[in-house]
Amino acid sequence: MSQSIEKRANSDAELFDTVSLKETVEFMLQQAKSRGASATEAGLSVETGLSVTVRMGEVETIEYNRDRSFGLTVYFGQRKGSASTTDFSQQAVIDTVKAACDIARYTEEDQYAGIAEKETLAYGYPDLDLNHPWDITAEQAVEMATQCEATSLNYDKRITNSEGAYITAHQAYRIYANSHGFVGDYASTRHSNGCAVIASEGEGMERDYWYSINRNANQLDDLDYVGEMAAQRALKRLNARQVKTQKVPVVFHAEVARGLLGHLVRALGGGAQYRRASFLVDKLASQIFPERIHIDERPHLKQAIGSAPFDGEGVKNSAHDLVKDGVIQSYVLDSYAARRLNTKTTGNSGGMHNLFINSDDYDLDGLLKEMGTGILVTEVMGQGVNIVSGDYSRGGTGFWVENGEIQYPIEEFTLASNLTDMYQRLSLVGNDIDTRSSLCTGSWLVDEMTIAGT
Repeated sequence: MSQSIEKRANSDAELFDTVSLKETVEFMLQQAKSRGASATEAGLSVETGLSVTVRMGEVETIEYNRDRSFGLTVYFGQRKGSASTTDFSQQAVIDTVKAACDIARYTEEDQYAGIAEKETLAYGYPDLDLNHPWDITAEQAVEMATQCEATSLNYDKRITNSEGAYITAHQAYRIYANSHGFVGDYASTRHSNGCAVIASEGEGMERDYWYSINRNANQLDDLDYVGEMAAQRALKRLNARQVKTQKVPVVFHAEVARGLLGHLVRALGGGAQYRRASFLVDKLASQIFPERIHIDERPHLKQAIGSAPFDGEGVKNSAHDLVKDGVIQSYVLDSYAARRLNTKTTGNSGGMHNLFINSDDYDLDGLLKEMGTGILVTEVMGQGVNIVSGDYSRGGTGFWVENGEIQYPIEEFTLASNLTDMYQRLSLVGNDIDTRSSLCTGSWLVDEMTIAGT
């Protein structure tokens, strides 16, 4: 081990001194109580990571990060104050607590404010095997990124340029504690590799990419596979045509379908519900999908990217249905939103953890054959999604399909519909499930949408 690497390893060990970090949190809680706070919650995190980017065989960036943050919220009755710091010294903690208490004394009362109810907290939580540190040096990361990019550039002479290949390795440790006596902590890692290249033919140029992400570096996609996928995807987009305005079935590639699942989560979110700013306001127990659709959260999957042993408020999270038999079973709530809606938290402070939609026995090619003639959408652009009305209008690129086979790439078209109609018209979900985020889905076949083209 070189002297610089050894120094960094020792520094990281000091950064992740969990005993010292827990003592810091406990000291903060004591300080808040001594200042008269009726309730307190605190979150502490430390992170370290390496990110390397290579472009056209040359190193573009090498970044080491060592970050830490410490935030707390105090309550004086229904008055709330928050403050944060990156300095973990005793005096800094004292000053931060004082700042939060001073703020709380001048804020307006909010009858819904407060930490999560004691009975909802995850006093016993599972080990989800999320922590797999990657012992990789910058030199090794550069070599790996160079190999990935070279594979892509050498795949075909029409791959003429690159936006770069990258390797990342990150580790984090988090503590959440509150004045109910709850202290929860866990360590996690997140590693990735990826590549983006440009294909050229004649005057046409197209860009595409591929990447993988995993808690465990040993389970990342092979570097040559990532490079080849990026090249293949870029090449397939060359010589794109335009399509006429029409109504056709649409297959959303799994990467794009993830966004459709995300719109559902937003619409069922507590803030959107209590502000009545959602097309799904008061739709609990309403059927919005076909009867065979089941959407559920699985927060305790081992090593999964979206897994967490408890939510952002220390609340126990557990597997539960969001949609069953096509019917909405639950909103997506933290404690504050739950109080506003006169119900209970769903353990979703901080978002969803591994949301899955059930799949049918078709891969992507199978979905295209079931569709027959229509469009495969591989990318969407723009912000044309209105969660209040459900109106959906986004630019797209993809492929024209006839008789279940891809015919040619297409571009410069607009997808227009309403999310309510799209969900109701969801005909099939592919088994090509993309698990690279907390929203996990295969490709979607929607049986009809308006395509605005030439």
